[in-house]
Amino acid sequence: MPPFPKSLRLLLCASLLSSSALAMAAAPVPTFDVARIANDIRTLASDAYEGRGPATRAEVKTIDYIAAQMQAAGLKPAGSRGSWFQDVPLRMSDIIGAPTLSMTIGGVAQALTQGNEIAVRAAETGQSAVTFADLPLVFVGYGVKAPERGWDDFKGVDLKGKIMVVLVNDPDFEGGEGDFGGKLMTYYGRWTYKYEEAARQGAAGVLVVHESEPASYGWATVKNSNTNTMFDIVRADPKAAHTQMEAWVQKDLAAKLFAASGVDFDAAKAAARRKDFRPIPLKATMSADYAVQSQIITSHNVAGMVQGSKYPNETVIYSAHWDHLGIGAPDAKGDTIYNGARDNASGTAALLELARAYAKGPKPERSVLFLAVTAEEKGLLGSEYYADNPLRPLATTAGVINMDGPFGAEKTSNFSISGAAKLDLLTLLTEEGGKLGRHYTPDARPEAGSFYRSDHFPMAKRGVPAISFNPGRELVNGGAERGKALQDAYTRDRYHQPADEYDAGWDTSSWEGDMTLLYNVGRRVADSHDWPNWSADSEFRAARDASAAQRK
Repeated sequence: MPPFPKSLRLLLCASLLSSSALAMAAAPVPTFDVARIANDIRTLASDAYEGRGPATRAEVKTIDYIAAQMQAAGLKPAGSRGSWFQDVPLRMSDIIGAPTLSMTIGGVAQALTQGNEIAVRAAETGQSAVTFADLPLVFVGYGVKAPERGWDDFKGVDLKGKIMVVLVNDPDFEGGEGDFGGKLMTYYGRWTYKYEEAARQGAAGVLVVHESEPASYGWATVKNSNTNTMFDIVRADPKAAHTQMEAWVQKDLAAKLFAASGVDFDAAKAAARRKDFRPIPLKATMSADYAVQSQIITSHNVAGMVQGSKYPNETVIYSAHWDHLGIGAPDAKGDTIYNGARDNASGTAALLELARAYAKGPKPERSVLFLAVTAEEKGLLGSEYYADNPLRPLATTAGVINMDGPFGAEKTSNFSISGAAKLDLLTLLTEEGGKLGRHYTPDARPEAGSFYRSDHFPMAKRGVPAISFNPGRELVNGGAERGKALQDAYTRDRYHQPADEYDAGWDTSSWEGDMTLLYNVGRRVADSHDWPNWSADSEFRAARDASAAQRK
């Protein structure tokens, strides 16, 4: 559904939360040290930390730094066995050497180069090699099977021994309206869903067609994110969740496949937007041959806590992912270190500064957990593992505030959250923002599916009220137009690229205000015994209500 206007959203939430509930305690608002935040970002995003890749020597350096800062702040260790760390077992997979990849298109053989026309991920099925020859390709539209919407893109097709070709995003993306809520991406639009559905359909592999607008990022991001080390949670049957080959292809290659089959690419996309779409066999086959090294490793979440003074068994969580892409393919300047300054050294720095504020200030009534999670860039794996193996019970976790790039490029007059969820935490955030002279604006790009791309999502789908903060882009100097231009430039030139580096010339005018807002909304929940919830029509409400008996 489209984003709700502010007045309607507040009216919907009013039935859940009275204006007097969760009243702000008289705790003084701390002063946040912008220079200290900048130093944490500069340190974590330096070349010495080698892009903070999980299961590398940089992980040890990174998590030790975070734990040391938590200890210096005065937090108590909240990890496993009384430590600062929670062990997170993961399957780590790498392609060994350059994969041999080719297609035969309309009878003509064409070699494919990894990272150029195609970006193939290391198999996450546990197998040691991927070898197949001349497997047929089948276009399956958006690759959606949604019985509740009366939608099935797989009508009558048997994908066993075949490679499925699929579009990214939802069927509604192009037209802006339809059975999938218009521009707001559903989980059906995420590439993770398409990989999962390919495995359920028994396909031999899946090719996602890349286009920058529906994907919400360019080919450089796809290449850099998919051609390095892959991680997954440890599964009893990994082949139930993954096919042997998962990959993206450039639009130009896809258009060539369609043309050789006598099908216009744009016409096929238009057909895929309709319920009556039927799979289209393509006059093309694919072959592949490459070795895969797969092993089970242990990465780590980092956890520190301030114990509550009145309700110590109840929890508020601040979270941020510490990892980035590590060392990868060189960019045009030869740089191989993906520093991840904004994504997400900045969120980790915000987490540490909030930890200092809570530890040194008056004790919150509820316990506050500061959680730095691993492997977000590999599919929210650290937060997914935490949600399945919580250090603090989910039923008595009052809320989660996640931070992924939490600082504005400059000072903003607004703020937002990832996605368009309706929940009491958003009401509280809106009220606290208003006290600071800032207003809530719905996600500027709901079609990007950002709700499913941040570490609050694994908690949300298990019912815990959770948001991922966005600092907004309505700049005090230049307004929304300039803010969009700066965001677009970052996405194009720096996101998931070595150029995402710390810059001493950054404008930090938004940072103290962003930190204050993050602190105030968390403190408001922490100094209360009320329980925020989702709106009555939220898909996450039932899961939360099912655990109500555990909250008193």
